[in-house]
Amino acid sequence: MNQKLQPSTNGKVIALAVAGAFGGFLFGFDASVINGAVNAIQDEYALNATLTGLAVASALLGAAAGAYLGGSVGDRFGRIPVMLLGSIMFFISSVGSAFAFGVFDLVLWRIVGGLGIGLASVVAPAYIAEISPRQMRGRLGSLQQLAITVGIFSALLSDAVFANSAGGASEPSLFGLDAWRWMFLACALPAAVYFVIARVLPESPRFLVLKEREDEARTVFEKLWPNGDVDREIRDIRASIAVDKRATRSGSLRGSAMGLRPIVWVGIGLSVFQQFVGINVIFFYSTTLWKAVGFEESSSLTISVFTGLTNILVTFIAIALIDRIGRRPILMTGSIGMTLSLTTMAVAFSQAVTVNGDLSLPGAWGPIALVAANVFVIAFGASWGPVVWVLLGEIFPNTIRVRALGIAAAAQWVANFLVAVTFPLLAAVSLPLTYGMYALFAALSFVFVLTKIPETNGMSLDEANTLLPPKNAAKKAAARLAAEKVPVRT
Repeated sequence: MNQKLQPSTNGKVIALAVAGAFGGFLFGFDASVINGAVNAIQDEYALNATLTGLAVASALLGAAAGAYLGGSVGDRFGRIPVMLLGSIMFFISSVGSAFAFGVFDLVLWRIVGGLGIGLASVVAPAYIAEISPRQMRGRLGSLQQLAITVGIFSALLSDAVFANSAGGASEPSLFGLDAWRWMFLACALPAAVYFVIARVLPESPRFLVLKEREDEARTVFEKLWPNGDVDREIRDIRASIAVDKRATRSGSLRGSAMGLRPIVWVGIGLSVFQQFVGINVIFFYSTTLWKAVGFEESSSLTISVFTGLTNILVTFIAIALIDRIGRRPILMTGSIGMTLSLTTMAVAFSQAVTVNGDLSLPGAWGPIALVAANVFVIAFGASWGPVVWVLLGEIFPNTIRVRALGIAAAAQWVANFLVAVTFPLLAAVSLPLTYGMYALFAALSFVFVLTKIPETNGMSLDEANTLLPPKNAAKKAAARLAAEKVPVRT
């Protein structure tokens, strides 16, 4: 019989989940801090659209590599060592980017920070899923996205403070260092905090069971869930690991679907659609975008900060609903909202006119574009932002969870890179076409969820593993039972 967790137990689990999600804060901060610095960097190094896109998106190349490596490193050494390594890379990237002497030097340090982002993006959702009771897992898994949104907001607010206090991102600030350089240096403090946090977190009990350190896993479970059925949880984990080992021997990701297991492709699809709707164009380029259509730099920064705050607030909607109504309804509702808002943005930008050589949105089209952009952020932040990370933390079998998460997260960062690096070029050609393309991907994401995504609400991680069995598994099981002359229940 399942035992309910007492409030004190919930408090312990929540505290660990919040601490584990702090990597998401750095992830959001480091990825978005470039927003307020784009124009200053472009002017500092006289960059064209291609090099501007590379400077912005370079961190995402490192993130893809970090996510890919994070899976195997996390499975071999544990979740906590990967967190520590990520925090060190964040710190190095922050200092290096602040004192970059050229664009390619900046790109190098951004890639280093991206490696830390990639490591955190794999380990944090896996860690949170593995310490969370099933009835709390959706809400706690959403903390990863909440931490990311807080990081994004903090970066945008920090950018606005430095730029406005100095009179512009390119102007000298404290100690004569340009404001845009202080934007990067600000990330060093939370990186150091993350290192300290990771030093005191316990290792994932599921990882400990996987490595046959069951006594240690039991100790962690008893501290987290003193009123829970620890024996049953360990038995479930052990049984799941045994089944996976018999099926795959080494927890291989390989399968019949173009070389990978179908469930891995589902994870990749979730990651790619999350990025191809263009959400990070808002958080990487919003200041540049609003300046391009007639807003002043200070106003553009203020708009970006407001958008970041909106992103935080709507994440609470997903946290409140995800364990009540399920994953699929939230994702499909979000897809509809994103499609409509992105289509509205495409129409609004099609009305842009050139005034004295600069683009401007006439009449009501400026406010319409602003409202549509924030509706898009609301639709994404309440659905695809947090829910994808929850699903990636719970749909994969135990023995491949971190590695499969690594593949899915790497795909996410590659997709993110493609969007970020192409936006300046696409925007120069046609903003309506660019946002129309993002709207198309938002519509396709609805179809993908409808046809490919299982509902995992209320299931244990081990039960969720059975939702996407191999093709024809039911027929093969029935044939095997018939051969053994065992009646099949209907």
